[in-house]
Formats: sequence, structure tokens, C-alpha cells
Amino acid sequence: MNIKLRPARLDEADLLTALAMRSKRSNGYNEDFMARCRDELTVTRKSLVAAELWVAETDRVCGYVGLSVDETGNSGEVFSFFVEPDLKRQGIGRLLWQNLVERMEKKTIRYLRLDADPSAVAFYQALGFRIVHQVPSGSIEGRTLPHMRIELE
Repeated sequence: MNIKLRPARLDEADLLTALAMRSKRSNGYNEDFMARCRDELTVTRKSLVAAELWVAETDRVCGYVGLSVDETGNSGEVFSFFVEPDLKRQGIGRLLWQNLVERMEKKTIRYLRLDADPSAVAFYQALGFRIVHQVPSGSIEGRTLPHMRIELE
């Protein structure tokens, strides 16, 4: 599979939102759960301008990762990381991750953090993240998510 990485375009907000919804739904969540997550998973033009979003594509967009960097430039947050359900476990996530690490090496970022979907914890641990504590979900009252962190060298 020939995968190309590139920055997301402003006209792709709806396309990336739909990809995020499909990817999240593939973890077995029902429609009620998905409806409550919609706002948090929605990609906007504002988020495309304010952060770095990188897209993986073959003959179609097949995944993306989003990163925001704090005002000090010392840390960043991976706020979106999704791959098309039918293309998971084919190296797309790892390729997106490698691109992100290469970009971080050019900056002063010392660590990255993220709030993980429980079904993605093993993937993030394989990348070197560790769970540091639990945080409240931004979408589902009473639900907590693993907050993970990785130190960059």
C-alpha cells in the first residue's frame, strides 16, 4: 500500500469528522454514545488552523493525527488520532506517529500527552506512552479515560 502523508486542508473538516466517527464507532459504541461524542470528534476550520493535523492517504484519506503545542513549546497534546476501520493494523497509525515524532524532533517539545479511548491504550503503549492517571471524559458524564504521556528525547 502506497501511503502519502500531508498536512490536512481547510476544506477537509467534514471528511475528517466523518472518518473520526467511523473509526470511533468501530470500537463497538452504540448510536447514543456516538451522538454524545459528536461535538468532541468534530473537526472544525478553527482546529485545522490552530493545530497541526496530518493526513495519511492512499487513493482516499485513510487516517489522521492532530497535535496542539502548549504556549511554552515544551509539551504537546495529541487530540485526535484516527484510522479508517477497514485499514487498521496496516501500519497507517505507525506511519502517522513516525511523522509526528520527526516533526517534534525539530521543536523543543519534551513530552506529549493524550486522553486515550480505552480500546486504543495498547496501541499507545506500543508507541511508548504510559498511563499516568484517569481523567473525566469530555463527552460522557461519569466516564473516565486513561490520560497517557510519553517523554521525548
